[in-house]
Amino acid sequence: MPVRDAVAGDIEEICALIEEHAVYEDKHDLKLDRREMAGFLFGPDPKAWVLLATPPDEPGEVAGFAFCSWNFSTWEARPGIWLDDLFVRPEHRRFGLGRELLGELSARTPGRVEWDMQEGNEKGEAFYAQLGADPVPGWIRYRWRPHAG
Repeated sequence: MPVRDAVAGDIEEICALIEEHAVYEDKHDLKLDRREMAGFLFGPDPKAWVLLATPPDEPGEVAGFAFCSWNFSTWEARPGIWLDDLFVRPEHRRFGLGRELLGELSARTPGRVEWDMQEGNEKGEAFYAQLGADPVPGWIRYRWRPHAG
């Protein structure tokens, strides 16, 4: 099943996938600025990168994506990948595309691949457990958002 790196010409599809994922998670007001996102992903100093998955029987169709950035673990002394978003369109699920995307991420780093999952996502929990991924006990995620001055 083909997984490929996104290119600048994929920006509309990438933003559509993010917005569809938001709707799937019951957030209906997310509308992304395509030009701004293109700068973050494909500009002179990219901040993130995207893998796209296509179904084997529909090579021109984008079925899902992984939205990622690099991180680094000082305790492991190696780079890893932060998976910010993993989404496969509902009509393309159950064909192994999520597994393919995560497998490609794992192949790209000698370190760990990490992500968050919203509490109560039983299907996601079962999927990740099936892959051998473990929740990280004893850690609390913090978020700091500087106030606009």
